[in-house]
Amino acid sequence: MLRRPVRLRKSIVKMMSLRRGPHHKICRLLIASPKVADGRDAPRSRSSEAGYTLVALLALMTLLALFATAAAPSIRQQAQREREKETIFRGEQVADALREYYLQRSSPVRGGGIQSLPTSIDQLLEGIPVRGGTKKRQILRASAARDPLSTSGEWRLVRPRSQDLIDFQRSVMVYAGNFLPSPQPPQMAQLQQDAAPQLVNVLGGESDPPRRSGGNLSEDSSGPFVGVSSRSQNTSVVHYYGIDRHDQWIFTPLFR
Repeated sequence: MLRRPVRLRKSIVKMMSLRRGPHHKICRLLIASPKVADGRDAPRSRSSEAGYTLVALLALMTLLALFATAAAPSIRQQAQREREKETIFRGEQVADALREYYLQRSSPVRGGGIQSLPTSIDQLLEGIPVRGGTKKRQILRASAARDPLSTSGEWRLVRPRSQDLIDFQRSVMVYAGNFLPSPQPPQMAQLQQDAAPQLVNVLGGESDPPRRSGGNLSEDSSGPFVGVSSRSQNTSVVHYYGIDRHDQWIFTPLFR
């Protein structure tokens, strides 16, 4: 009597295990199937993401190119402005060296005249003698002897009483309200009278209008010079005494 229930229980457990088997496998298939599907779609998803990234990168590069194109003129103008400021700084150093050179070779008693002016930039670079000694004092740096605006780097020499100097003198007077500054000391005031003809009432129309032919060839003639100007004939960003062209800027001690 005791063996029958044991056999009955074993048969029931066996039947239940057979019933669970197929359902358990179906569940495994259902659970595994999404993983298989995800594995097949992964390469396609990565490819589309790469495509979107490339499009975004191209759009960003296009925007940067547009910004760079828009900013290029401003950058070029700023670079030219800095070169022009450097040119004015160096040109005025040449004018100061011309004054030092002329004053050393002239005196209030005997004067100096145009012949006391230098005839080349090299004479300014050599310096002037020191009183009571054999050495020379430097009056012009080597860097100031170069023109930043011209391709050759050489200043154009402006001769006394040249048309370039007359035009610049007129521009200075117009800029100063029909007033011509008188340089100091007296030797320089005398040099101004010798090197630059007197102009009166440039605002009233009595004098001839300034020429704008791009400068003459005064630097090709030998002899003393009283100023320098750039060889560049381009329009300037910076105005010097109201002048907006490089070759019409004259750096001279006569009107300072």
